[in-house]
Amino acid sequence: MCGIIGYIGKEGALPFIIEGLRRESYRGYDSSGVVVFDDEKIHLAKAVGKLEVLEEKLKSENFSGNAGLGHNRWATHGNVTEENAHPHADCKGNIFLVHNGIIENYAQLKEKLEEKGHRFSSQTDTEVLAHLIEHFFSGNLEQAVAKALMNVRGAYGIAVFSKNDPGKIVAARLSAPIVISINQNGGFVASDPSAILSHSNKMVFLDDNEIAVIKTDNFTVTDFQNNLKEKPLTEIGWTLENVQRGNYPNFLLKEISEQPESLKSALAGRLIIEEGSAKLGGPEIFKDKLREINKIQIIACGTASFAARVGEYMLEEYAGIPTEVDIGSEFRYRKPVFDKNTLFIFISQSGETADTLAALKEVKEKGGLTLGIVNVVGSTLAREAGFGVYTHAGPEIAVVSTKAFTSQLAVLALVTLFLGRSRQLSLVMGQRIAKELLRMPELVKTILDKKQ
Repeated sequence: MCGIIGYIGKEGALPFIIEGLRRESYRGYDSSGVVVFDDEKIHLAKAVGKLEVLEEKLKSENFSGNAGLGHNRWATHGNVTEENAHPHADCKGNIFLVHNGIIENYAQLKEKLEEKGHRFSSQTDTEVLAHLIEHFFSGNLEQAVAKALMNVRGAYGIAVFSKNDPGKIVAARLSAPIVISINQNGGFVASDPSAILSHSNKMVFLDDNEIAVIKTDNFTVTDFQNNLKEKPLTEIGWTLENVQRGNYPNFLLKEISEQPESLKSALAGRLIIEEGSAKLGGPEIFKDKLREINKIQIIACGTASFAARVGEYMLEEYAGIPTEVDIGSEFRYRKPVFDKNTLFIFISQSGETADTLAALKEVKEKGGLTLGIVNVVGSTLAREAGFGVYTHAGPEIAVVSTKAFTSQLAVLALVTLFLGRSRQLSLVMGQRIAKELLRMPELVKTILDKKQ
């Protein structure tokens, strides 16, 4: 639930950081912090509670400087205190770090670092990363980050700055999203595209075990062995208006009311009424392989798993394919038996659900056929699945899922039509289902228009 934002450029960093934290605050958090770098001077502030508490504290401070990091924290290791809030620093006040995720072996690492003389000021697993990077630091920040992370077990999305190797922010990820963007304002790094969407909709998403060096007007991405990686530029289809509440009292009501449009977007251009079928780009490429499948396994977590349960009924009844549903967190810890005629469908709104991605990795390593149903363009699931279908629901800000869930159901219905028409589903029944799907946005609108 935490949020990361970093900026380095020619302008003052603090306004960009506070704006980014505000955009990410929908995730939920209990404390916030910022650090801004001005030549040799470090400006650091933390506060417990809402972001407004931190902003009030900053009014009496002069946080000048054109590079900085910010973080909204949801407490895991350690109580909700200013000491445990991010950013965290090393012993010398040289390295500052913000982190999403959990370091599983932090206790062992902390013990070894304490034996070497390191002193800790928080109860968090995150502070261990700052000291570990300090341990390996010899003038080059990205090299120290790479060496440190090779000793880490767990999940992380991090952004790091060093006073003794200035002019850049180093970011890395493993099972926690990191996105970067370079535009006319400078270089940005965040855990959520919405944090930087007001400055650019062209972004680069890091993959696991990659390190990025972000500067004012350029960036590079490498693996831990310093091999350069070519990264595609992803254009986000959302606008700033999409991630604002508008006239609604909260995002939940806004997203409930958006369902007619989100369903229309999920179905647009994908229904072939005359053929009683669906037109899906990714699955079409693998049509021959899909004709050979004799089982479907759907893997998802949370609300997506509820959509999967409905999909199970649809696929078995109309496509005639035996279907099972697994929760991602359970699937990854057992040894499932499957053959190459099994289709694995992975569902995730964000495309960054850790347990779902772990299951995807396991299936891919065993040569399974993988299809992703995902909302966020450029997300890890969208990139890693063999092929996929976007739900086109637009950004989901509210914690309670509404439009994302119904869009997932719509896409599962499309997949059912696509697979069913190549098997047992008759033309007449296919046409009937396609026509009813086409009516669905208007029917939902009719229901919503009756609200008191």
